[in-house]
Amino acid sequence: MPLYSLSLRFLRCLPAVLLLLVPALAFAAQPLDRIIAVVNEDVVLASDLEQEMRIVKGQLMQRGVNPPPDAVLERQVLERLIMKQLQLSFAERLGIRVDDASLNAAVQQIARQNNLSLSEFRATLEQEGFDYVEFRDDLREQITIQRLQQRQVESDVSVSPQEVESLLSNLEEEGGGAEFNLGHILIATPEAASPEQIAEARAEAESVVERLRDGGDFASLAAAHSDDQNALEGGSLGWRQRNELPTLFAEQVPALSTGEVVGPIQSASGFHIIKLLDRREGDRASVIQTRARHILIRTNAIVDDAAARDRLESIRERLANGEEFATLARANSDDTASAARGGDLGWTTPGTLVPEFQQVLDALAPGEISHPFQSRYGWHLVQALERREHDVTTEVRRARATDIIRQRKAEEVLENWLRRMREEAYVDLRLNGGA
Repeated sequence: MPLYSLSLRFLRCLPAVLLLLVPALAFAAQPLDRIIAVVNEDVVLASDLEQEMRIVKGQLMQRGVNPPPDAVLERQVLERLIMKQLQLSFAERLGIRVDDASLNAAVQQIARQNNLSLSEFRATLEQEGFDYVEFRDDLREQITIQRLQQRQVESDVSVSPQEVESLLSNLEEEGGGAEFNLGHILIATPEAASPEQIAEARAEAESVVERLRDGGDFASLAAAHSDDQNALEGGSLGWRQRNELPTLFAEQVPALSTGEVVGPIQSASGFHIIKLLDRREGDRASVIQTRARHILIRTNAIVDDAAARDRLESIRERLANGEEFATLARANSDDTASAARGGDLGWTTPGTLVPEFQQVLDALAPGEISHPFQSRYGWHLVQALERREHDVTTEVRRARATDIIRQRKAEEVLENWLRRMREEAYVDLRLNGGA
């Protein structure tokens, strides 16, 4: 999944942990009017920070991570709010809007993921003490930021066939694509950092590494110190193949033992610390293919549904009496391409046929002929001839390689763009008297 993709999977945990997972829902606390940050022409209020702090603390505790001290967590959360405000303002200037139809579709998707109807989902929110209107507003903001990031990133990301072939060759040399669950902490430096700023960041990174090697909890230290976007998720990058990792430390990861910490590693962004949380070996991929043949009768102004079905019933009787399927397909099928081959569709892979056709075909034993059934193309008889297990590892790896390259490039482009946006913004911090 690309870094800039909207993630709604966390909402599948409703209702028990809804409080922990929806970043901008209403709470009982009365909002405060004090301005704690000026972000260009916009502001962040103390009430915004208080609400987000509660959410983040709940998320961390849900993952079994002890939240850092409030003073440390406030800095991280406030930075998240600043970046959110910058992106929303930029999206507004570009005219990026999320209409009600798109928003409604997203809400319905979340409800389906939780096996709830829309009315049940809304009732669940309200029973847990959350305002449905504010939930929609927050979701609209998430989608807006997703669209902005996609717009900024996609124009700068392309994948060539040569890059895919090169990556496939590397994966083959590595034994087929082991996957790594990696933790990441970034101690950032400005784009044109002074020697003093670099030295300060290096010292902080070395201190974090020392604490990790002394048994410190990675997720807690990430939440407290990391400047990466996933800091408040405990620094986890999730499961990735080697070439899906940032280029900077992709070479080092395969040689790590589970639990090993490496760093600090310097880049233009700052100092990186990585920990191998777990690893697993890649598996080969296969699907069950079916070789089939069919006869299609299309409906029109002359041939209605009843006539098409009756005609196929008659053909089915003739097949039962010993006539050849191929002969009848050539004489009767309106699918001219397959009719010329006696109705033969060749080997089909699940997902390549329309669902109504696939469902009937999957239910047939080899040699069995279906009863007449309807699809969007007309009425069919289909016969399953034989089945086989087909190795699609190459196809899957090619698609995976394309996604890996695109994601890696997108992450690098997005990271640089967000950093430039932050450095070029006017930000006046007024938390605890300013900073």
